[in-house]
Amino acid sequence: MTTDTSQYLGRQGADWWRGAVIYQIYPRSFLDANGDGIGDLQGVIERLDYIASLNVDAIWLSPFFTSPMLDFGYDVSDYRDVDPMFGTLEDFDRLVEAAHARGLKVTIDQVLSHTSDQHPWFAESRQSRDNPRADWYVWADPRPDGAPPTNWQAIFGGSAWQWDTRRCQYYLHNFLVEQPDLNFQNPAVVEAILGEVRFWLERGVDGFRLDAVNFCTHGELQDNPPREEIAEGFIGVRPDNPYGYQQHIHDKTQPENLIFLERLRALLDEYPGTTSVGEVGDDDSLGVMAEYSQGGKRLHMAYSFDLLGERHDPEYLRGILTEMEARIGDGWPCWALGNHDVTRLATRWGAEGNDAALRLYLAFLLTQRGSICLYQGEELGLTEAELTFEQLVDPAGITFWPAYKGRDGCRTPMPWQADARHGGFSTGTPWLPVPDAHLELAVDQQEPQEDSLLNASRAFLAFRRRHPALVKGDIAYHPVRDEVLCLERRHPASAPGERLLVALNFADEPRELPAPHDACALDDAPAMVNGQWQSGTLTLPAHGIAIARCTTDSEEASWDV
Repeated sequence: MTTDTSQYLGRQGADWWRGAVIYQIYPRSFLDANGDGIGDLQGVIERLDYIASLNVDAIWLSPFFTSPMLDFGYDVSDYRDVDPMFGTLEDFDRLVEAAHARGLKVTIDQVLSHTSDQHPWFAESRQSRDNPRADWYVWADPRPDGAPPTNWQAIFGGSAWQWDTRRCQYYLHNFLVEQPDLNFQNPAVVEAILGEVRFWLERGVDGFRLDAVNFCTHGELQDNPPREEIAEGFIGVRPDNPYGYQQHIHDKTQPENLIFLERLRALLDEYPGTTSVGEVGDDDSLGVMAEYSQGGKRLHMAYSFDLLGERHDPEYLRGILTEMEARIGDGWPCWALGNHDVTRLATRWGAEGNDAALRLYLAFLLTQRGSICLYQGEELGLTEAELTFEQLVDPAGITFWPAYKGRDGCRTPMPWQADARHGGFSTGTPWLPVPDAHLELAVDQQEPQEDSLLNASRAFLAFRRRHPALVKGDIAYHPVRDEVLCLERRHPASAPGERLLVALNFADEPRELPAPHDACALDDAPAMVNGQWQSGTLTLPAHGIAIARCTTDSEEASWDV
């Protein structure tokens, strides 16, 4: 099916993505419509009204392609079809049509750097060294002693090289053994991958989230040097994982990757109103985010894991954001506080049962300059599920247990109805259990409560949408004082020019700060914005939020904290 995407550009035009809020759906865990225990595309269709009610701009669907599911869809064996467990291509077409009818854009995952070892391309490539696709993957001879060509490590543990007895060579896999890396130095591979992307553009998708996009090309086959210090970062950078012991200077984030990204962007530019957001995992992820999104010739935007770790003190957060602003130039960031790869925000940032803190973190995310990804269940305050080893299915969790328990705890099913079987997710046995602790946070429990986190999220998202300064405006940060993060958002093009002051109290006790005398609270601010501006003083409750408007050209509008 070919869809004219121009009719779906929406209220913000072709650059709708700039400042958009994208709701991430993990289809396996969203809603199961056929009772087999696994969420599906029909389940997403049935909950599109709920998604639209959140006041988000787009959805991002994690992989639903044909796959052996060893990495739950990130091991693709057919880029152009829907895995039967999720439905059919016709279901996908209906989803796109239904989402567009509700004003929602549709973005989908694309896993470009590697395929499943069950993909026909790899099945042919491994047969011999001289077949038509022999050079479609990264193959290399062993060292003289039979050892792998380099010391490169795979994120999921062990060497990144796997011996293949058919070719008597090693192939590269940066993730699972069953996820061989494509050879982007081969022009035929690039053309084939661009063809797979075009297939979905022709079906009417509005954009792509690009998985591990800095892994598409590799450098010279040389050993990586050791890392001087092992610090938490991208999924594999942990003391329990050998991947974290190296500086990854040869196996990813190569200059040649930029050439591919420019080809990809040129393709997207053929379809007005489409977009791309790249996932970046690197030691200098902020620099890569900037480089990958600058100049209008590569990605539209990029995100990293810098806000997806455990540290969240305001000094750290301000440091990340100000560095990004200093480096990104005309590029565009995308920010998230949670996704399908990291511990749930409420648990990771110590806010379990603390609605005030969760509202603060939501306000923090939604007042930053950039586009936003909101992971399913964050609007409910879902916590990390505690699972036993026997309940795990994530290969990373199984490999590194107990030091690392994997990603299953953030992937458990959405709770829709507290009193229904399995929280209303499925009439069958879910692929992962629904924690009892999640039932009291179910959608049907929060819907009727005016002050619930769900309704507070809706209200703040609607508030953000109404203010151009928050969506596309410039940003400036003030020094952190007494654990209060202060920033300004300006949008001089709006009428009249809008200047907003934002203060976020990360302390668990009240704070009082000096404030501009002409700062005045906004009449349309949602209830969760609870700071008080009076006579040059700002009073914030514990984990309080304050937003005020100032006259842009006022001499009294300086915020000298």
